[in-house]
Amino acid sequence: MIPVAFDYERAESTDHALSLLAEHGDDAKVLAGGHSLLPLMKYRLAAPAVLVDIGRLDELSYIRDDGDLLAIGALTRHRDVETSDLVLANAGLLAGATAQVGDPQVRHRGTLGGALAHGDPASDLPAALLALRGSMVIRGPGGTREVEADDFFTGFLETALGEDELLVEIRVPKMPDATWSFQKFNRRAQDWAIVGAAVVVNGGVCGVGLVNMDSQPVRAAATEASVDSGGTAAEAAALAADGLEPSADLNASVEYRCHLARVLTRRGLEESGL
Repeated sequence: MIPVAFDYERAESTDHALSLLAEHGDDAKVLAGGHSLLPLMKYRLAAPAVLVDIGRLDELSYIRDDGDLLAIGALTRHRDVETSDLVLANAGLLAGATAQVGDPQVRHRGTLGGALAHGDPASDLPAALLALRGSMVIRGPGGTREVEADDFFTGFLETALGEDELLVEIRVPKMPDATWSFQKFNRRAQDWAIVGAAVVVNGGVCGVGLVNMDSQPVRAAATEASVDSGGTAAEAAALAADGLEPSADLNASVEYRCHLARVLTRRGLEESGL
């Protein structure tokens, strides 16, 4: 389908983008790589009156060593995250999950910040950021604030971003000695995951983010607690779906998604050496 007609504004800087968002209010949507927003517009699930294009803001495309953290600009392309030596050495789970996003064309155009700001529970990268205990840096009229990944995703395709705010940076704790695994089950290559599990084990502390297991990106909190208290991979994985409310659709029933979550989490924990 063809999207509803819209006006187009190209931001020349982060400050310019924020001024455009302030000017147009809830009539505006931010366009980065476009792989999340444009399909919604074509299906008429989103109909912004104005698109604010931030895709050319080089100031938001970087990967930096920031002491105990990696700082990644929101407009950093998936391919740059996937192949970065800094990310591979210090946050291998993020690189591994990014390598499974879409196909090479998507990874060369899509952005890390765009995928996170979209807030899709079926997306791979929110699960990885949750497992890694990452955080998001947000800029708006009131200044800059940092939001933990657990608090960033608030509902189906909803995040803590205000209509007049931009996600400008992602921060990930450095874990050079961590072991990790990214497990994903889909029917065909490049499909959205029916269920996925992002697992990282760092010094006996475990993080597990799940894909497509609730109305928003979530962690498997019961599994993490079990590992942290000395549970085996099998014992911890058996709790992966506890407290979660996955949806049923043409691909899977609720029961099948819960089963997949337990199986994939166990595989991830075992691959991580637990």
